[in-house]
Amino acid sequence: MKYIIVFLFSLVFSFNSSAQEKPMYLQQNTPPPAVLLLADSTTKWNLKAKLEKEKPLLIMFFSPECDHCQHETEALIKNINKFKGIQIVMATTRPLWEMKAFAQKYGLNKHGITVGKDIAYVIPSYYEMKNLPYLAFYNKDKKLISTFEGSLGIPSILKAFGR
Repeated sequence: MKYIIVFLFSLVFSFNSSAQEKPMYLQQNTPPPAVLLLADSTTKWNLKAKLEKEKPLLIMFFSPECDHCQHETEALIKNINKFKGIQIVMATTRPLWEMKAFAQKYGLNKHGITVGKDIAYVIPSYYEMKNLPYLAFYNKDKKLISTFEGSLGIPSILKAFGR
């Protein structure tokens, strides 16, 4: 009888505690505390410290070999003029040389897009990602608007920012 009571108590406790756990990005409602290594391989860029004030933020987590990430990036660059006033940060955990080649191929730096390697693998666990590309949208106060896993057309991305 004692074992049954202990079992039931632990079962109820485990359901209760797992129901209360939310992903970190929903608990925090702010951008992740990530440090990105930039393409020069020496500059460490603290995401939260480098956010531009009074600008909405788009974080795109990608992999250079991901076809969907490539197509999303191509569409973003073709429509970059529609993203004036939005800070764009792209991050990956892939090797630095792959990230650098990807950034050069699409000319990301010349469009004002920050690209870096998430050196501590903070971003994937922060958002509990399952698919790429992963998009996170923040308003000018750096409060979460929404997130999206997978390819999302430019009109839908702009709509997330109220454009």
